[in-house]
Amino acid sequence: MSAALQLTYAQAAALALSQAMDADPTVLALGEDLGRGGVFGQYRDAEGQPLVQRFGPDRVIDTPISESTIVGAAVGMALAGCRPVVELRVVDFALCAIDEVVNQAAKNRYMFGGQGRVPMVLRMPIGIWSASAAQHSQSLEAWFAHIPGLVVVAPATPADNHGLLLAALASGDPVVYMEHKELWPTTGDVTPGAVVPLGQARVARAGGDVTLVSWSRQLHTCLAAAEQLAGQGVNAEVIDLRTLWPWDKDTVLASVAKTGRLLVVHEAIQVAGFGAEIAATVAEHTDAKVARLGAPRIPVGYAASLEAEARIDAGKVTAAVQRLLRR
Repeated sequence: MSAALQLTYAQAAALALSQAMDADPTVLALGEDLGRGGVFGQYRDAEGQPLVQRFGPDRVIDTPISESTIVGAAVGMALAGCRPVVELRVVDFALCAIDEVVNQAAKNRYMFGGQGRVPMVLRMPIGIWSASAAQHSQSLEAWFAHIPGLVVVAPATPADNHGLLLAALASGDPVVYMEHKELWPTTGDVTPGAVVPLGQARVARAGGDVTLVSWSRQLHTCLAAAEQLAGQGVNAEVIDLRTLWPWDKDTVLASVAKTGRLLVVHEAIQVAGFGAEIAATVAEHTDAKVARLGAPRIPVGYAASLEAEARIDAGKVTAAVQRLLRR
């Protein structure tokens, strides 16, 4: 295995995709803006060159602006033996292809007794995108975790965006792959070819007083909150879930058995968010004190003051932990 590289979150994903395309001629990518390297540069190599220059327009395919057509074509490609990577730019636009994702890709293997497989990766960037307002800033991971047949992944670091994308590309099932819109420029060590198994959480910070569970950009918020809490004498354990379905119940339950307290934190709206699934599972299996922290049930506003109301920052996490400790 190669030595670690310093890469951005976007470069780490591009490296995983290019490695998979080198190894398997059936892997291809299709979507809008791929020819120029993607809206966030996620289809450019570490030297900044668009991947289409390396693999050609037959494998890095620019499409019309029609998400239902893009996903429908990709489902057909997957059933015919290809392994397509579908770029949907932001999760908000994936709603234009919800039938193809939910009723075609997710259900095919079950409905046809395993005769058809849909090994595709659907890249749907999630989260608040500064000053991009209500139709470009949603976190809809709970929608897709609810659908049988879909794997749901939400990487938080460049290393995980590389390793989880490799795992997703090797999966025989449709994977909803949710990168955060504001993580693209973040940097970190990435070991080329290092696969991160699906369904395996990571303990990002050890602690004994309270368990914080999160994923995607909110992992970094929780780590910042853990530092604040440490200054207040509270030792928080932080778990990065990494995969929402399947999610790593064993790691979460083992941590909560030690701390006796759980706070699930996510950027998505708290009402019916995936945090409720984690909280309910922990409540069913332990006597721990359990709480959730998510966004209020409002659209994300364009004005900075309104956008701030929808953001979950380290101060809000710290305050929620202090409330949990007083219960």
